[in-house]
Amino acid sequence: MPFKNLIFIITILWLGVSCKSEKEPQPTNPGTPSSFGFNRLKVNGIYSGFKYVNLNVNLEIRFTFSAPLTSASIQNGITFKSAAGENIAFTSALEHGDSSVVIKPSANLVYLTNYSVVATKALKSKAGGMLLNEVKVDLTTSIDSTNKFPVLSDEALLTLVQKQTFRYFWDFAHPVSGLARERNTSGDVVTSGGSGFGIMTIPIAVERQFITRAQGLERMQKIVGFLKDKAEKFHGAFPHWLNGATGAVVPFSTKDNGADLVETSYLVQGLLTARQYFSENNAAEVALRSDITKIWEAVEWDWFTKDGGNVLYWHWSPNYNWEMNHQIKGWNECLITYALAASSPTHSITKTVYDNGWAGNASFVNGKEYYGIKLPLGEPFGGPLFFSQYSFLGLNPTGLSDRFANYFDQNRAHTLINYNYCKTNPQAYNGYSAQCWGLTASDIPNGYNANSPTNDRGVITPTAALSAFPYTPAESMNALKFFYYKLGDKMWGNYGFYDAFSITDLWFADSYLAIDQGPIVIMIENYRSKLPWKLFMSNPEVKSGLKKLGFRSPELN
Repeated sequence: MPFKNLIFIITILWLGVSCKSEKEPQPTNPGTPSSFGFNRLKVNGIYSGFKYVNLNVNLEIRFTFSAPLTSASIQNGITFKSAAGENIAFTSALEHGDSSVVIKPSANLVYLTNYSVVATKALKSKAGGMLLNEVKVDLTTSIDSTNKFPVLSDEALLTLVQKQTFRYFWDFAHPVSGLARERNTSGDVVTSGGSGFGIMTIPIAVERQFITRAQGLERMQKIVGFLKDKAEKFHGAFPHWLNGATGAVVPFSTKDNGADLVETSYLVQGLLTARQYFSENNAAEVALRSDITKIWEAVEWDWFTKDGGNVLYWHWSPNYNWEMNHQIKGWNECLITYALAASSPTHSITKTVYDNGWAGNASFVNGKEYYGIKLPLGEPFGGPLFFSQYSFLGLNPTGLSDRFANYFDQNRAHTLINYNYCKTNPQAYNGYSAQCWGLTASDIPNGYNANSPTNDRGVITPTAALSAFPYTPAESMNALKFFYYKLGDKMWGNYGFYDAFSITDLWFADSYLAIDQGPIVIMIENYRSKLPWKLFMSNPEVKSGLKKLGFRSPELN
């Protein structure tokens, strides 16, 4: 028994020594410094996510982290760059126990420019730790609120805009035909509809003394002679695009290589306006009126009902016939097409074509309210503003009504809905306001779009608000002053305002389009003197055609 006890005691002692040796501290590697995290951000004292717009050019960014920083790591750990990749010099200061760093640009930033500030993993804590995740802040500076040009009286500003915009049709017209180029990069390609708008600017230019009557007459002789003798036509109708030197069709698309009835109506609207203006009894003006009448009477409006149907068709091709199959139905920019088709003394349509085709048996009636404004006709929110402008360059909507609407009320409601949409800015696009508004078809970044409240890409088009002067004079004047005085360094050029811009994308077009420049000159004049309306509505054929379709107006009595 003593021997067994001895073995037991020895075993217990051995186990105790073994357990003790396992618990003794072992040699360790030097510890890795703890990482640290991002806690808070403020830009000019406010937090609203990681994207900021309309900032002043001397701003402050404050990052707060979970650990104090080393000041030596800030210059490499914080990057401040412009969208073009330029490094922006900045100052920094540590606060709140060195856990916050305040960043300020060393010099004022540039207005309307994108910048980014990034807290990178190169930032180090005083304990030697690394930032867990980068933090990026996107910044956009505001519009420069200073006036870019001397302030003019309202009347002088309107005259300046008309005169400068008119130059697109005068100085930049095609030298052979005198017609309007589609856009400022179109070379020999001229547009029939845009040329009609350009023709309507000539009487305005004479009356405003931008040119003489003799100069206006000479240009009209060139244009009308080319249209009559050289321009390719199909059943009297013109194509959308022509070669301004030869008169040959330039296809708008593969199958759109023949007649375009809507573009033809815009051209004829202009020609009939000019016919009424050049009304003197001298040989030159008599001959001009005769030639315009021949062009007008040659258009076979009724043929475009496609074998006697009850709707007009937009296109016809000598190669593809009616394959485009695009019926002209309202509510859109094509009321003038039906008005002229009904007014033709040689190829008139019946009222049934208007009622069943254009009006679709009243299918274009709306009657709903948007922003508290009742819209008589058209799609929700009214669509792009050219709907209330192109047809009404000549058609005077003042007092014009039929069983569907009062057309001044329609156009004013449409415009005010567009204005209120931009003012309310439901999609939070940068720049939209009561001064910066107007959605219509125009260039957009990398393309073209029929901008409207239901198809909004963040692009404002000056022609939208400026061509609405007769309907919304106060709102349009505010927009004009904003475009000219505040954005004039970016948006004002040789031919007036460039086509469009997006403050959200910091994109400013360098393009001019005939169909956008023309309505600016014409509708401002309709607001100022009603001259285009008076001229067009004085055509006896137009009076008869509108009466036939059931329109009422003081001018039709």
